[in-house]
Amino acid sequence: MNIQISQEANLPSRFGDFKVKSFKEKDKEHLVIYTDHMEKTPIVRVHSECLTGDAIGSLKCDCRDQLEYALSMIAKTGGMVIYLRQEGRNIGLFNKINAYALQDKGLNTIEANHQLGFAADERSYEIVTTILHHFNIHAIKLLTNNPNKISSISDVKIVERIPIIMKSNKFNEGYINVKKDEMGHLF
Repeated sequence: MNIQISQEANLPSRFGDFKVKSFKEKDKEHLVIYTDHMEKTPIVRVHSECLTGDAIGSLKCDCRDQLEYALSMIAKTGGMVIYLRQEGRNIGLFNKINAYALQDKGLNTIEANHQLGFAADERSYEIVTTILHHFNIHAIKLLTNNPNKISSISDVKIVERIPIIMKSNKFNEGYINVKKDEMGHLF
């Protein structure tokens, strides 16, 4: 895997003071947000990009809530957020908006992806191991509900899974139930 790695930079934020590095993989540029103080087995959140949730605050998902929770947690306890550029479960922003339109007509998130010719989840997590090894991390506490993240991370020991459960609202309740009931997310 041909990866380019940026220099380290400081990133003060409303959550705390972080360091950042970017990992360029083909046409995707991922971001790693981390603290100076990390335990030998740090808390790590692998978060996939969600422009509508993360930046705009969409209520159709719980992505922004999860990201902010993770950033607040690692600011206090130390750790890392690996922000993967795989918008819309890796179908891209254009297709995600088309999936939203289908959801507006009554399809759930999986049905909408299938209608557009995609799997329920097109994401991949191979880069995560490369990133963790770059930081000489070989064991983590993974902040996730997604069993695919757990099974996809190889050559790094997951010593603990920390649930990341956000309060649902009337706009994302069905979405969260689909993740739990049809995608096997752990709650």
